[in-house]
Amino acid sequence: MIAIHTLTSALHDEAAVAAVTREFLDSLNVDFVLKGAGYEDYGSADLDLIYVRTGGTEGVFKPLLPKLLAATRQPVYLLTSGKSNSLAASMEILSYLRQQGIKGEILHGSPRYIAARIRTLEQIEKARKQLQGLRLGVVGKPSDWLISSGVDYAKVRDFSGIELVDIPMEELLSVIGKYPEDETAARIACGQPLFDAAQKVKDAAPGAHRIYLALRDLVGTYRLGGLTLRCFDLLGTVKNTGCLALARLNAEGIVATCEGDIPAMLSMVIGRALTGVSGFQANPSRIDPETGEVLFAHCTIPLDMVTRYAFDTHFESGIGMGIRGHMQEGPVTVFKVSGDFSRHFAEEGTLLRNQSQPDLCRTQVVLRLPQTDYFLKNPIGNHHIILPGHVKALLDALLA
Repeated sequence: MIAIHTLTSALHDEAAVAAVTREFLDSLNVDFVLKGAGYEDYGSADLDLIYVRTGGTEGVFKPLLPKLLAATRQPVYLLTSGKSNSLAASMEILSYLRQQGIKGEILHGSPRYIAARIRTLEQIEKARKQLQGLRLGVVGKPSDWLISSGVDYAKVRDFSGIELVDIPMEELLSVIGKYPEDETAARIACGQPLFDAAQKVKDAAPGAHRIYLALRDLVGTYRLGGLTLRCFDLLGTVKNTGCLALARLNAEGIVATCEGDIPAMLSMVIGRALTGVSGFQANPSRIDPETGEVLFAHCTIPLDMVTRYAFDTHFESGIGMGIRGHMQEGPVTVFKVSGDFSRHFAEEGTLLRNQSQPDLCRTQVVLRLPQTDYFLKNPIGNHHIILPGHVKALLDALLA
């Protein structure tokens, strides 16, 4: 829902201003609720706009600001038709906001432009609200090799409203131990027959299913919207991998990433909040700076973002269950946010082809990107999230 609140100078005739208001808002052709001068429920809608109807409203706005800031984390969006000196007043208000370090924007232009911008902002603010209060689990701490992927939990909470919850690996292992290795249940749960997999992969299915069930238990126990798993520890303890579990959890809407990579998890959560779809966590394996082709690979991929898939072993260890998935060719966006939200990378490209080479992680996709300097000169860690479609503008706007 879009809520429109108003600012009006007492010097202007209300009847005349009301007529202009109706004409202007009707021209936008967007669904909204007109709240008028009341701000009691400001921040409760998906998107709140302040329609500056006239000039001389700066003094009306200033005492309202503390209430607005207490109600929501969204920027202050000022809507103006440009009539009755409303644009000038909006510019003065926005300048004041900037002096206070507060984000804001003036929505002004043709009705078509304003309407398109409102729809975009509604999508962004819906995503921002989804992140508020979201609990994400860190199961077993980040893997030792993620030396640049540290995260300040307090900064994550302050910027996004997300709460990170540490869960010891020992707790996961204890929960796994409660489930028997039921081969029949595992075959059904995997979503397709296992006849296309090698015998060692078939034998790994019950254990992979136990990991999935245990992680689902932790999601319920800790009220999680997602998690990241120090998955390589499972190789030595339960002789299996988390690849299948993470693939299934993501397909069910529970964001799940590998290797305890918290920035990758945050990136995937942001991508899902904005687009409503899963993302593929992968690392660049080969880059051709001359053609812009980048090969990304990983041993798990959400089952809801592949056109087909097969089971294989985990690449590095040769055990457990990995996923060899095929993604839809076409437009994609590569995305990564840093652990302190100080910077991010978003680049639109094209998925050219899927491939299946034996010397790489099992899911392999080749993308063409307009530039590859970022990966070779200033990357944000190794893992990145590949999202279907071109959504760079949405990601940039949310993280601005």
